[in-house]
Amino acid sequence: MYSDKTLTCKDCGEDFVFSAGEQAFYAEKGFENEPARCPQCRAARKQRNSGGFRREREMYPAVCAQCGAETEVPFRPSGDRPVYCRDCFRR
Repeated sequence: MYSDKTLTCKDCGEDFVFSAGEQAFYAEKGFENEPARCPQCRAARKQRNSGGFRREREMYPAVCAQCGAETEVPFRPSGDRPVYCRDCFRR
């Protein structure tokens, strides 16, 4: 159904192979566009965008609406919805 395609990277201008396996993966994930960058340029771009490491999430203090325990959540509680600690959320 799929066969290897040769594409041109929009960053470096080099040709790269978009393999049949990669095409099947893209189709399985529902991706409609072919990759515009070669694997090396994709990796370099990803490295630049993330700074090479995962940023720490900012955590906000909250009180669990179920058990009353103090906890931290990765979003700023607005007060109009209940916030749960990890244990109560799992239940």
